Amino acid sequence: MKTAVVILNWNTERYLRDFLPALVASCPADAEVIVADSGSSDGSMARMAADFPSIRTIPLGANYGFTGGYNRALAQVDAEYYLLINSDIQVAPGWLEPLVAYMDAHPDCGVCGPKLHALLPDGDGGYKRSNRFEYAGAAGGFVDRFGFPFCRGRVLQRTEEDEGQYDSASTGVLWVSGACLLTRASLWRELGGLDDRFFAHMEEIDYCWRAQLSGLTVAVVPESVVWHLGGGTLAPSSPWKLELNYRNNLLLLENNLPATVGRCAARRLIFVRMLLDGASAMVYLLTGRTAYFRAVFKGHRGFRQLRKGIDRKAHPGSPVKGYKKIFIILQYFLRGGDIFRYLRQYEDSH
Repeated sequence: MKTAVVILNWNTERYLRDFLPALVASCPADAEVIVADSGSSDGSMARMAADFPSIRTIPLGANYGFTGGYNRALAQVDAEYYLLINSDIQVAPGWLEPLVAYMDAHPDCGVCGPKLHALLPDGDGGYKRSNRFEYAGAAGGFVDRFGFPFCRGRVLQRTEEDEGQYDSASTGVLWVSGACLLTRASLWRELGGLDDRFFAHMEEIDYCWRAQLSGLTVAVVPESVVWHLGGGTLAPSSPWKLELNYRNNLLLLENNLPATVGRCAARRLIFVRMLLDGASAMVYLLTGRTAYFRAVFKGHRGFRQLRKGIDRKAHPGSPVKGYKKIFIILQYFLRGGDIFRYLRQYEDSH
């Protein structure tokens, strides 16, 4: 099997019903669609048995998160490429072939992904496709000097329309979204898959960053577009999601900054990032969002419990594209509506 297209499902029976038929129909003959289930209780596996009996399922028995679920599922899959895809992704014919063709033609590429557009409810129980980039990954992502992720086409909560502005350069990004990500199986095994400590959120940024540190590139393939609904398993306003983001952002930095900027610089940047987190916690407190205030400190506590510490021997390794030495939050408020034009100019000059 050349490509294994693997959905990690947890209580998204409706999305399997709505999106899986088109996904199966769109895949070429040398690709296999597999559904790994994280102990769903909503009838997902009954739906698979009734409507999709020919599709391979991997019952995991429990919810190990995005990281643990994929690590366990892909250990049971033999293929040249692994395609990780969310159950709330809508595809069109011909979406997969450009990704595989790019990897075939670029042996130095370890990870690639499509452009992500937003999929919106149509009000009648269906969905409508948007030409606006989607929050989770847009046209490929960066990380600023303090570890805050942003994307070509998305900064903080602001997104822009896809007018072809990101259809030329494709390898200047640090990461592509885990909502739809193609990676070499050999790289997956070399890196040990996803970092299990993350559970969910930012694990794909960590994986792509480690792929670059191993000497491979990460690319967006603009000939491929998929539509992402988003928020299917954890609402954007969830305090637990916020806790995971604060915790995992620090794990991300501790994993990768030492080999990117050096050990001493990494420690300084992580310290400043923790101060910035504390400032954001105070904003939450002063605006009455006490659940978010607590989430920040729970995230920091979780980081201290899970951290491995910076390797004393760590030193800058392979060049990393997409690590930007700017403070994106400051630039966002300074530039306002011009933030995307500023970032395109910045990318062209760096």
